[in-house]
Amino acid sequence: MLTGAHVVLPTGTVRDGRLAVDGTRIAATAPAGARVVDVSGHWLVPGFVDIHNHGGGGAAFSGSAEEILTAVDAHRRHGTTTLVASMVTDEMDLLARQAGLLSELAEQGEIAGIHFEGPFISPCRKGAHAEELLLDPDPADVRKLIDAARGRAKMVTLAAELPGGVDSVRLLAEHGVIAAIGHTDASYEQTVEAIDAGATVATHLFNAMPGLNHRSPGPIAALLEDERVTVELINDGTHLHPAALELAFRHAGADRVAFITDAMDAAGIGDGRYMLGPMEVEVSDGVARLVHGGSIAGSTLTLDRAFRRAVTVDRLPVEDAVTALSANPARLLGLSDRIGSLEPGKDADLVLLDADFRVKGVMRRGEWVVAPQLP
Repeated sequence: MLTGAHVVLPTGTVRDGRLAVDGTRIAATAPAGARVVDVSGHWLVPGFVDIHNHGGGGAAFSGSAEEILTAVDAHRRHGTTTLVASMVTDEMDLLARQAGLLSELAEQGEIAGIHFEGPFISPCRKGAHAEELLLDPDPADVRKLIDAARGRAKMVTLAAELPGGVDSVRLLAEHGVIAAIGHTDASYEQTVEAIDAGATVATHLFNAMPGLNHRSPGPIAALLEDERVTVELINDGTHLHPAALELAFRHAGADRVAFITDAMDAAGIGDGRYMLGPMEVEVSDGVARLVHGGSIAGSTLTLDRAFRRAVTVDRLPVEDAVTALSANPARLLGLSDRIGSLEPGKDADLVLLDADFRVKGVMRRGEWVVAPQLP
């Protein structure tokens, strides 16, 4: 039984609240003989859910099973109790082979599924993806990756304006896989067509897509205005100006925003040279850029930092930050019955934050990943 915290519930924040854990689940009442832990002055929020993450702790999701688990553990220690492993563009056979390994870890419950961020993206907006490996989104190739993931593919990012793009969106929707629009040079009209075909996510909105223009509004306007679309935002202070984040929240609303990290190996480690798929990356002052070309190459963000920035710099209500970090991504993954909020019967996934919104404890399925050190 955790007592005395500000507990953020779907209905609002309860001051001086209590939360009971029985085994792996949140309980309506404390089990007999429960240990009482006084966490007064802290915040209790649901475990964070990251639907777009390439690695951390010096390891990537393109590596071995041991490296994958290293990356997962690094993010868990920063409050991310549910994570989708994202893959950058590579050769199709390598992506398919890695999808097989990741699917095994998904079956074991270590990750929540797989996100293919390439290779079906625009050369004009490739960002940190190898241009020579990019492909048009032929539905047959998209299906190959879905099959390789053995039912664990959660999301595919594609540029719907490319040949086969809209047909691939329909294919993904039919198979229950999120079709995400990103790394795209699509027009407003092409984006609307893709949304009507079943696309429901904007991959890191604003980044790797044309900017808003009064005569050619492009994908940003279409993605922001449609209530069927959830927009990803990288809230690290580098990828987005605060005014862009405010614009997204104002037009999409908190219920349609999902904070992501788009993290690469350096998350939780520091500056240095790293690899993002086949691309070499230099991290300096916490910003990751390609060694050749200088494009931003993912981030070194962890979701606890995104949360803290949201409430201290962007001045978002804590409840809106929780919605964007936990409830919305859980809904997208179809896991709202288990995670994403602090409610009886759900997994005991929670983050304990101090008054300055710094992580002091992380619990996943009833076990402390980071045990609180309290007086």
